[in-house]
Formats: sequence, structure tokens, C-alpha cells
Amino acid sequence: MIDAPHRENPPTASPIHIGCAGWALSAKVAARFPAQGSHLERYAQVFPTVEINSSFYRSHQPKTYARWAASVPDAFRFSVKVPRRISHELRLRDADAAVSEFVQELAPLGEKLGCLLLQLPPSLALDEVATGDFFSLLRGRTAAHVVCEPRHASWFTEEGARTLKNAGIACVRAHPSPVAGVEPMGDPGTLYIRLHGSPEIYYSAYDETFIEAVAARIIDARNSATEVWCIFDNTARGEAVPNALTLMEKLEKAAC
Repeated sequence: MIDAPHRENPPTASPIHIGCAGWALSAKVAARFPAQGSHLERYAQVFPTVEINSSFYRSHQPKTYARWAASVPDAFRFSVKVPRRISHELRLRDADAAVSEFVQELAPLGEKLGCLLLQLPPSLALDEVATGDFFSLLRGRTAAHVVCEPRHASWFTEEGARTLKNAGIACVRAHPSPVAGVEPMGDPGTLYIRLHGSPEIYYSAYDETFIEAVAARIIDARNSATEVWCIFDNTARGEAVPNALTLMEKLEKAAC
């Protein structure tokens, strides 16, 4: 469960990006979306953001990103996952050429690039010097928000928090958490919630009680965070879209 502390002050307006890891629309939710257009065009008429995960596995040509950008409204934002060549193969070292190539590929997204997601392998322990150098490189190549989803316990320490904060990198609040019972700490300006599904990761749907807690956490975060993202990654059985729709409905009701 994602707990939200209670505050009496009403939230200030901050961007809230709710979406899914991919824009596939199954038959069971098709009626909730426009009937015409590509899956992305239909998806973008309902959701304000999407997380592109395919970039982790393979590169995309600039013309592909340009086509995606042209398919969505002006206010729509993409979160793009950093390639595994950078995170898993190079392990954040000697990545100058790979980062340059990646940033050039997605340049056609323009202002619609809202965030870069760096997911690290569970085996990658914190190296403060190497990590600091990499984040400096990455932040020097893009104006987009950068969030990091570490999965080794060494990142969930005072040293890990300091490294992320000094670089201006937010730490993903993942569920299930890679380190149970430890609060992820990074740059507080961005809250990035990434929901993988539980108890069966990538497959399980979240129940209404859990989604209500997520909504409360998001509403509370609007008091301090400049950007709030919540991405449902439980896509394997098509549960992400219905869960994300439920979260948006709860946030809309809370705003009334």
C-alpha cells in the first residue's frame, strides 16, 4: 500500500500525468476510447501521458518519434525508458556515445518529451563517482525530467539519496518495492509512481482500496512536487488501462 499523510491545506495545482506502460487497448476497454484512429491516437484522447518501454529493448528512428508526437494532443507527454545498453550493458560507464545517440533519436518529441526513466538492474550497486558522472552527462544532454528506478539495496541508503538529490534525479516509487519497508529518496520535485502489479508482477490488477491510497498520495504530493507521474505497468493481462482509468476517475471526483 502507498500511504499518504493527512494534511489540512488544499493542494496546489501541479501537473499530474496518469498513464500506462504502452498504449495497447484490449477489447474489454475499447468502448472507453474513441472508435477511430491508431491505438496511440485513441489512447491519447483519454490519457495525458504514456511510458514508452520499447525504447529499452531497441532503438527507434527519429521519424518514429516524430510520428508519435504528431499523433497526440499538444499537452500530451511521453515518458521514455532509457535503453538497456546504457543501464544494463554499459552499466552507466563510458556511455557518452550511447546517450548521444538515444537523445538524438527522441529529439522529434520536442516539448512532448516529459520524462526519461532510467531503470537499473538489480545487480547494479551504487558507485557514487560513476553514478554522479553519468547523471551529469545525461542531464547535460536533455532538459527533460529524469527519474531513476534502482533495484539494489545500496541505492536505498543515505549515500544513494544524496547522490540522487545532488544530481536532481527523482527516485521512482515502485510497487512492489525492490527494498521492502524503505522509503525511496531522491529529488523531491518529481514524484514518479510505477505500479508493476501485485501479487503477480506485471499481471495482477490492483484493487479499489489500493488505487484510493494511490490517489490520496498523489493529491498530497501536489503540495510540494512540481511534477507527479503515475504509470501502471501491469500490462501482461491488460489490467493497466482499467486501473489507470479508475485512478483518473478518483482524482476527478476529489477535484470536484
